[in-house]
Amino acid sequence: MPYALFYQDAKLSKAYPTEADVWTLARKSGLVVDAISGEEKSAPRPVLDNDYEIRPCQLEPNEDPAKNKADADREARLEPRLN
Repeated sequence: MPYALFYQDAKLSKAYPTEADVWTLARKSGLVVDAISGEEKSAPRPVLDNDYEIRPCQLEPNEDPAKNKADADREARLEPRLN
C-alpha cells in the first residue's frame, strides 16, 4: 500500500512505497521535530510538525511509487551536503 504526506485532507507529496520513505522525505523537508511526552523522558521521538500526517493513499493515474522513490533517492545523492 502506498503512502503520502497529508495536511488535513490535502495530499502534499507523491506516493511512496512505504511509510518510512515518506518519513525520510518529511525529515529532508524540515517537517519533523523531536518531541518528549511526559511518559517518555529518556529519549525524544520524531513527530510531524503542524498537524502533517503520513497515511495510506490512492495512486494518481500513471503514478509509480517505486519510481517516485528512485527519483527522490537520485535527487538526494545530487544535493550538496553541509557539514
